[in-house]
Amino acid sequence: MSFTHKEPLQPKLTALPASKDVEALVRAEHHDPFSVLGPHDDDHGGQFIRAFLPEALSVQVLARDSGEQIGSLDASQVPGLFVGHFTTRQAYLLKIQWAGGEQITEDPYSFQQLLLGEMDLYLFAEGNHRDLSSCLGAQVTTVDGVQGVRFSVWAPNARRVSVVGDFNIWDGRRHPMRLRHPSGVWEIFIPRLQPGAAYKYEVLGANGILPLKADPMALATQLPPDTASKVAEPLQVDWQDHEWMQSRLEKQKSTAPLSIYELHVGSWQCELDEAGEVARQYNWRELAERLIPYVQQLGFTHIELMPIMEHPFGGSWGYQALSQFAPTARFGSPEDFAYFINALHQADIGVILDWVPAHFPTDTHGLAQFDGTALYEYANPLEGFHQDWDTLIYNLGRTEVHGFMLASALHWLKHFHIDGLRVDAVASMLYRDYSRKAGEWVPNRHGGRENLEAIDFLRHLNDVVALEAPGALVIAEESTAWPGVSQPTQQGGLGFNYKWNMGWMHDSLHYIQQDPVYRAHHHNELSFGLVYAWSERFILPISHDEVVHGKHSLIDKMPGDRWQKFANLRAYLAFMWMHPGKKLLFMGCEFGQWREWNHDQQLDWYLLQYAEHKGVQKLVGDLNRLYREEPALHEQDDAPQGFQWLIGDDAINSVYAWLRWSKDGKPVLVVANFTPVPREAYKVGVPFGGRWSEVINSDAEMYAGSNYGNGGEVFTQDEPLHGQPVSLSLNVPPLGVLILRPETL
Repeated sequence: MSFTHKEPLQPKLTALPASKDVEALVRAEHHDPFSVLGPHDDDHGGQFIRAFLPEALSVQVLARDSGEQIGSLDASQVPGLFVGHFTTRQAYLLKIQWAGGEQITEDPYSFQQLLLGEMDLYLFAEGNHRDLSSCLGAQVTTVDGVQGVRFSVWAPNARRVSVVGDFNIWDGRRHPMRLRHPSGVWEIFIPRLQPGAAYKYEVLGANGILPLKADPMALATQLPPDTASKVAEPLQVDWQDHEWMQSRLEKQKSTAPLSIYELHVGSWQCELDEAGEVARQYNWRELAERLIPYVQQLGFTHIELMPIMEHPFGGSWGYQALSQFAPTARFGSPEDFAYFINALHQADIGVILDWVPAHFPTDTHGLAQFDGTALYEYANPLEGFHQDWDTLIYNLGRTEVHGFMLASALHWLKHFHIDGLRVDAVASMLYRDYSRKAGEWVPNRHGGRENLEAIDFLRHLNDVVALEAPGALVIAEESTAWPGVSQPTQQGGLGFNYKWNMGWMHDSLHYIQQDPVYRAHHHNELSFGLVYAWSERFILPISHDEVVHGKHSLIDKMPGDRWQKFANLRAYLAFMWMHPGKKLLFMGCEFGQWREWNHDQQLDWYLLQYAEHKGVQKLVGDLNRLYREEPALHEQDDAPQGFQWLIGDDAINSVYAWLRWSKDGKPVLVVANFTPVPREAYKVGVPFGGRWSEVINSDAEMYAGSNYGNGGEVFTQDEPLHGQPVSLSLNVPPLGVLILRPETL
């Protein structure tokens, strides 16, 4: 408001609020501080101004427009409570004298208007706010022409919530918030607060003050082990990935190649000290410089990052996240992370994030008992506590929690241009009795074991992502035989784009770990995956979980001497790339790291000075290039007509042969020998006569193999075999895979 009167307005009288209000303010228990503090009209055109400023020495009032002093607030008999009366209403500033200096600022309680819109609160309560990260939490904004930060947090069962930080010496009496009924959201605008400020919420629950809480909606955080949230600048990114985003729908359709390099950001590559120990982790910008050329060299279409949402304990690898909207401060700012994504997209590399809506850690500064009650988690530990991981389970049946996690997914996809989310631990979400014995779980309302609210959430998630982020992928890590994981929701499925093929992973790794002399007895373990290969759209995952906790690295799973171990590894990778299903390989597997992955050390890059390790790496690059170039290897991954067995029953020789077909009828022939015995003149029927090129031989000299093969080509013989009109007589290498294609088409 503006006034023409410029003479100082002297206080005429002071008026204390009712004693019960004063007592509640002093005890920091007042549920509606705006009703007492700030400016309040009298009956004669003037106003009372009240400020509760514990430890303040004195308070003057200045005109906001001119900075001219217009009076003082008198210290009352209540320590910290200052009161004044002014005959004219006027926008004002407070000049506060503290023991450590002077502060001039707007009074937070002079911004009496409601801050959050009714539609925002309605959508939040309904569980369907699509841009919650731009609504709740700490939002840098302008109110009445004054810059500052609007804080809002959901705590419906709290008796009082305050914002605390260095700006108020972490004193919960200074900035108590206003409760918006009936949403349970508390709000306040703190003028002149700057981005970068650390803050938490002090919550008074039914049984007293809780440990200070980090902001569930924080967009930035302090660097662990510090646990405060930070006011984030509005994300300013010069996105230059328009070409990628425009073509993403085409690049990521189910008929396109998808080859994923999974990595843990902190341990892929680090800066070392003179002793060879990790001196520091690279930030997002440094990582982009090093990672992009490497991924391009290896030919992967995408990277997948283990969770980068802020998490208190690095040893959880990010799977126990507390800030579902904040990239970890370990590698830089949110802008740095966006730069990283932007750079990858410009290099034609997609980015998938691991995302964990199944559970969260019990840290007291986090979501657990957030307002003194089980707010984000189920109240009953038989529903709300995950015994395997000592974590709490999101109560996705509560609309606000449902919407909170939905908004988290959209936050990464829309604000950071993420190309896909790999949803962790889906099986634990689907079943109420997951990893529980009889009597340790609560049936659903029909008496069954299915978690109906989690199922509804996953279906809603997949439908909303398809609408809000066209072309983005949602991938399920789902280890059971739940039907229709990758079927559309309209057909009764869960609606995921892909499901991790855990059955294939377990069977194939069990097979390859057998001594070749015993593989004949396990022959069906490699072929069984083709029985159900078309039931879902699958990704074949060799992930971090398979190279930790005593499971051995991928090469160290292989039997035999050093030569056989490398030959087995090359054969296994070639088998995987030729098998129906998209591909995922964890970092270090691509060059045969001997050591199990350790999140505190970088990969053993020094191994690449040795020919065998370099050979595995080169093979992975060549497999990726062939996989991307050859439609037969990716076009019909989820269609039975894309695969044809030629030899699936030669258990004695541990040999398999099959064709992969493109939609236009062009095949690729794969012949695999999983014994160390070369197979000379091994005959395989093929559909077309003439010359067949040997495009990859996993035993080639360039991969540090024995170079046993067919000299790069072989010609058919007019001998029908395996239901085919002609055949090839092949030299099949020991522990090797041949990949051939006809050159007459």
